[in-house]
Amino acid sequence: MDKRDYYEVLGLQKGASADEIKKAYKKLAFKYHPDRQYGKSDAEKKEAEEKFKEATKAYSVLSDADKKARYDQFGHAGMGAGAGGFGGGGFGGMDINDILNSVFGAGFDFGGFGGGGSRGGGRRQYKGSDLRLKVRMTLNEVATGATKKFKVKKQVVCNHCNGSGSEDGQTQTCSTCGGRGYTVRNVQSFFGQMQTQVECPDCHGEGTIIKNKCKHCKGTGITPGEEVIEVNIPAGVADGMVLTVQGKGNAAPMKGVPGDIQVFIEVEKNNTFLREDNNLIYNLLLDFPTAALGGTVEIPTLDGSAKVKIEAGTQPGKVMRLRGKGLPALQGYGIGIGDLIVHISIYIPETLSKDDKKAIEKMKGSESFSPNSSIKEKIFRRFRSMFE
Repeated sequence: MDKRDYYEVLGLQKGASADEIKKAYKKLAFKYHPDRQYGKSDAEKKEAEEKFKEATKAYSVLSDADKKARYDQFGHAGMGAGAGGFGGGGFGGMDINDILNSVFGAGFDFGGFGGGGSRGGGRRQYKGSDLRLKVRMTLNEVATGATKKFKVKKQVVCNHCNGSGSEDGQTQTCSTCGGRGYTVRNVQSFFGQMQTQVECPDCHGEGTIIKNKCKHCKGTGITPGEEVIEVNIPAGVADGMVLTVQGKGNAAPMKGVPGDIQVFIEVEKNNTFLREDNNLIYNLLLDFPTAALGGTVEIPTLDGSAKVKIEAGTQPGKVMRLRGKGLPALQGYGIGIGDLIVHISIYIPETLSKDDKKAIEKMKGSESFSPNSSIKEKIFRRFRSMFE
């Protein structure tokens, strides 16, 4: 059976760099390593084993500059007799542990991923869980920013033991792991004896053991409590945004790192303005006489009101822009302040008195109230632009 091309095995093109070769092998080794096949069928384990062997063999050749040069020139024929085996130097004289350590670092542990904490310096470091809060804001609050206060029920550091979990403040170094938080396990695999690190069964990764546990927190270092949290929300936030308040979530066991609070922003609908990014949109409903004759009208803004001039003969659909009357950009997500965009519409009365009807009948026959061809074309261009 012909051997697969080593570049193909690693999913690379010929001429790949050393970094690309290492990265590709690391991905495959992590996926197909025997220690990561728990719970799978025998057939799946066998398939993973073969793929792991194949990838490791390819890496042992392509990671060596001399071997890679020979392979690039002569292919498998340049590797010499017996290069395809996996026993007694089948990886080109390199030990499998040396290969894995060169990729993942010394003391690699495929089984040690996940869990509620990580080990630093041998000792497990816990992290408290995050909390979620929903904050409702008005459009005016979005414009200026706001400070919100909440009374939050959460896990807090035990006051009795100051988070140590010990009634008397004393801990002992775990005799099983010597304070490292893990033990070393020897595993017999298809490529020989391997060592892997596993969490210490006695101290559960702590490195220390509490003999006299705190009666209030039962040795965890945390108890149920509550805290008043103050959240500063910057101006310019939008509906659906999530802000993170670091370190204000649940306290972590054994003086670990506290969790965060995820603040979900919900902006209330405004009856006056619509929002488009940092711009505000306002619908100005003019009466017919003002649209025809012109004049000055007052429109609302977030910080009060503003007067705008209406030109005689203003048509429905005209847009006016008041610079700097919109919302500020959220820090780091834009520059400056948005505008207030005014869309003009004309109110047509639904009911008329007899005198009103007579007056309109007189206007109906006037040439001034009958649009000519140029006016029709101008209005149509404006209408068409709305759909382009």
